[in-house]
Amino acid sequence: MSELTEEEFQAYLKQIRELAEGPLEEMQPEIEVTNKFPQEFYDLAIKNDLYRFALPEEYGGWGLNEQQILQVQEEFSRGPGGMRMHLHYAADLNWRILDDYGSDELKAQYMDKFQDKTIFTCFALTEQTGGTGADIHTTAVKDENGDYIMNGEKWLISHTDCCEFAYVIAVTDPEKQGDERLSAFFVPVDTPGYETTPMPHMMGARGAAHTGLKFTNMKLDKKYLLGKEGMGMEIAIHSLSVSRAHIAASNLGMCQRMLEMSLARANDRVTFGKPIASRQMIKRELAEMQTYTHALRCMVRDFGKEYDADPNGKYIEEKAAMCKLFSIYSTRIVSDGMLEIFGGDGYFEDSPYGPVERLYRDARAMWLEEGAPNVQRITIARNCQKFGGVVEYQD
Repeated sequence: MSELTEEEFQAYLKQIRELAEGPLEEMQPEIEVTNKFPQEFYDLAIKNDLYRFALPEEYGGWGLNEQQILQVQEEFSRGPGGMRMHLHYAADLNWRILDDYGSDELKAQYMDKFQDKTIFTCFALTEQTGGTGADIHTTAVKDENGDYIMNGEKWLISHTDCCEFAYVIAVTDPEKQGDERLSAFFVPVDTPGYETTPMPHMMGARGAAHTGLKFTNMKLDKKYLLGKEGMGMEIAIHSLSVSRAHIAASNLGMCQRMLEMSLARANDRVTFGKPIASRQMIKRELAEMQTYTHALRCMVRDFGKEYDADPNGKYIEEKAAMCKLFSIYSTRIVSDGMLEIFGGDGYFEDSPYGPVERLYRDARAMWLEEGAPNVQRITIARNCQKFGGVVEYQD
């Protein structure tokens, strides 16, 4: 596809906002009960190029820069949280890990199939019986032919009902220390010994199909190794670095919509003969919400500039972690402010202003998705110490 003009790009952003707040919202009440996306959702995502827009042109994508991709992400994140989770993943980890670390053989076979969801993936790092990194227990042991036999379990894995492959991080050399023990694999989900295990419904972001995974003597051809042995945690950290900035863009979309809904409510709600928007304490809430939303947008746009200048720049990991950490603070401030402004009416499921109650629940997933706040703090502190507290910016 040829490069979009600015007018075409702005029209596309408007198209995605209307999709998120229209057709996607209309199908969400059923998803809240079933915890499963209908086929109509996937069809609409394909029709509106939401599997294609972030892909490089050589794979059938649009070749948008990072700043543009983050803007599209902001728009679809105004809609239901589970769909946001799916589309956020589709625009990043879904294809990026294979593109960055897959063999030429695997990339030639699969990369152009991401554009219309012919294939989809899930990302399997977390385990219930331990932490991450050196605490992973899933193993992939070489057999006499150099192939791998995988055993173990994963937990809290998204998109497992609609994927054909799983990115799995496993221990390949238990004799080594730390992260060098780990390797990454591109696992076909129809491999014998691969199975999903059920989990309860989530508080919010429903439909994104969270389950556990279980591997029992699962034989995996050596061609499915990503990168080299011992690169598993490097692959996970590098891939999550970019994705965490996309999480921040998702939080930005939610914050902006919650702010707009709150402002409309404050202007309409009259007490003692005046709109509550005229009350000093409500003005204070709106000011806080606006300030955090604006600051978050500045951070996200700065990350986009940094990434477009150099995807492997030395501040990429730190800025992505700061974006995500600050976006959690922002979402807390804005969602709490929204509930205060709506009062008791905001605690009910139906509101003429928008999905107040559901957005409040959906937003809480962001505390945990792709790394809890303390994980971000560790990354930020490490880089802060490494670079002496200096962070540079693009002109």
